Amino acid sequence: MPKMVVLSQTGQELHEITLADSVFGIEPNQQCIFDAIVMQRASTRQGTHDTKTRTEVRGGGRKPWRQKGTGRARQGSIRATQWRGGGIVFGPTPRSYSYKLNKKVRRLALKSVLSEKVAENAMSVVDKFELEAPKTKAFNEIIANINAPKKTLFVVSEGEDFENAFLSMRNIPTMMMLTADGINVYDIVNANKIVFTEAAVKDVEEALA
Repeated sequence: MPKMVVLSQTGQELHEITLADSVFGIEPNQQCIFDAIVMQRASTRQGTHDTKTRTEVRGGGRKPWRQKGTGRARQGSIRATQWRGGGIVFGPTPRSYSYKLNKKVRRLALKSVLSEKVAENAMSVVDKFELEAPKTKAFNEIIANINAPKKTLFVVSEGEDFENAFLSMRNIPTMMMLTADGINVYDIVNANKIVFTEAAVKDVEEALA
């Protein structure tokens, strides 16, 4: 079973915890990770694209020339699809790109990316984030103490008092903070390192074990 040293905000080693093997120590399933990322990115698409059909294009109410006797092909409207300025055939219309994956696939993908981060030594655990007031300078000191690189994802527990830590962190580029129930495959893969609080580790294990 994987073990992790719990650090303090100052970077001191406090004690060691054992991570759940069923969450942080499985063999990663790359197909589930791929499916989860594609699903998540598809769900963020706006889908507001829209083209006008011949019924929506302005003009073209009059028949351009009579039906017979001109020698030309018959035409009913200058806004038909073959005309310049006419309507678009089978063009994109507003739609939602979101879809769902099976719950077991989503859970397996989440456990797979967490296990990958542990195997790559790209995860660490802090006892808590506790700041007296919102100060970005104070949080930058914590980042230096725990050796958090750029694009670090901080995961906290919903029951913790992390408001000052969040307000201090949000001005720092490429850094992100989520609660344990809000972690997702894309943000974990996109991060160079994940830093959990000890309480957040327990929340994730309870949810996914």
